[in-house]
Amino acid sequence: MCENVLFYGGNILPMTGASARVEALLVQSGRIAWAGSLSRAEELAGASVRRVDLEGHTLLPAFLDSHSHLSLAAQYQNAVDLSSCTQVSQITHRLKAALAAAPQAVLGVNYDHNFLTPQTHPDRAALDAAGSAVPILIFHTSSHMGVANSRLLEILGWDQNTPDPQGGRLGRRPDGSLSGYLEETGACVPALLEIFRRLPSDPPAQLSAAQEEYLSCGITTAQDGASNGQTAAMLAQYAQGGGLKLDLVSYLAAEDPQQAQAAFRALAPFARGYQNRFRLGGYKLILDGSPQGGTAWLTRPYEHSDQRGFSYRTDDQVYRVCALALREHRQLLAHCNGDAAGDQFLPQYRRAWEESPDRPMLRPVMIHSQLLRRDQMDPMRALGMIPSFFVGHLWYWGDVHLKNLGAQRGSRISPAAGALERGLCYTFHQDTPVTKPDMLHSLWCAVNRRSRSGKVLAPEERIGVYDALRGITCNAAFGYGEEGQKGTLEPGKLADLVVLEKNPLEEDPEVLKDIRVLETYKEGICLYQR
Repeated sequence: MCENVLFYGGNILPMTGASARVEALLVQSGRIAWAGSLSRAEELAGASVRRVDLEGHTLLPAFLDSHSHLSLAAQYQNAVDLSSCTQVSQITHRLKAALAAAPQAVLGVNYDHNFLTPQTHPDRAALDAAGSAVPILIFHTSSHMGVANSRLLEILGWDQNTPDPQGGRLGRRPDGSLSGYLEETGACVPALLEIFRRLPSDPPAQLSAAQEEYLSCGITTAQDGASNGQTAAMLAQYAQGGGLKLDLVSYLAAEDPQQAQAAFRALAPFARGYQNRFRLGGYKLILDGSPQGGTAWLTRPYEHSDQRGFSYRTDDQVYRVCALALREHRQLLAHCNGDAAGDQFLPQYRRAWEESPDRPMLRPVMIHSQLLRRDQMDPMRALGMIPSFFVGHLWYWGDVHLKNLGAQRGSRISPAAGALERGLCYTFHQDTPVTKPDMLHSLWCAVNRRSRSGKVLAPEERIGVYDALRGITCNAAFGYGEEGQKGTLEPGKLADLVVLEKNPLEEDPEVLKDIRVLETYKEGICLYQR
């Protein structure tokens, strides 16, 4: 039930300007009724208001997740976390322990070959050592590669005579037999779906747990960034049952445009706006792979290699999805890590846009934009295209990128300052479950641009704290076309709020990632309290 709430006694940042501050915020019926002086707020409040003394803490608009995969994060609730493993033997040990508790199948997630000794993907023999009678899959932290054990390969019907699937690759040993390594969606998705079919599943409980994690990070608008029709229908059902606490926007995977269109028709009410906190936002297209995995599509080869990664789609396939989105007036998100992927997406979207009778400005998004070049930014601005930076790459894989891409390219990943200088509306995301939905860590990354080893990557691409906050509040709201409802603390907007332990604008930039979320409010109701 909505209640009237008066916030005062702290730092209230409306995000309407770098120096803007208000003394009090009044919430009535789930919306902001006043943002200004405390005396006027008291006059408007009435007798039934609940007063919240911020006690010196900081209130600002709740964070909006610009790109993640909430449904996959939910499914990962039953997975084994391998993120801290530095030896293949540790992976084997954890899988064996999990197999004792869940003997029908095991999924391990978040291993990273870049931090294993040696720096290679495990062979299926390491998984067979944990268990060879049931299927086992470990999934790379990038979500672009993994390793299957012998039993899973057998179930999938894959052997040394199996050709590489479309849009993927099967790793092979020197003798031609399969190593178990799986690369990109054509190989990974069938394996992952087979494991999911065998794992215990309780979607409402898993979605609830995933939601709580997002809320604990101050997020009240989340994304499911590549839903198939079945997943979107499941999310709609969950929403209709009252399960959603935060707003959730789903983008339908457009690998098969006809299937994506059919899913839109089947869920037509959700395409017109939020229904029980769920809506369909548009289409999602994947054009390349992962730079830390060496599969992002580049115009120049990786260092010490002749490999440039590879594309997922032909130009004509990309054009047809762009034309579909423009014809239906739906937003399109395109996964482009490498600059060659950007070189494909930009002209194909422009071609479809120029052929569109009304040339709608639908705010298409270039997801990740890791190797976005300066010369690509002006064409983006002309199309109203938004770069959404996975800025956490600077910390998680910055040193890996320096090694794989060289000092010049590797240091300039996530070029937020360039986007700001050219007037692009940029956003930041964590691509959960690839990394945790920790918005304040992304804030720290954008401001400091520091790698795990302590190197500062392209300091000229650093941006100020206020501009970084825009990337997770008002800019993110604009990216969703919801700037009239979210992203700033102004009268009439939804009272989606986050209370932080400290004021990011007044703290040492080096400690931004350590600021704690104390409370998260959705439409004036506290849904998370530390």
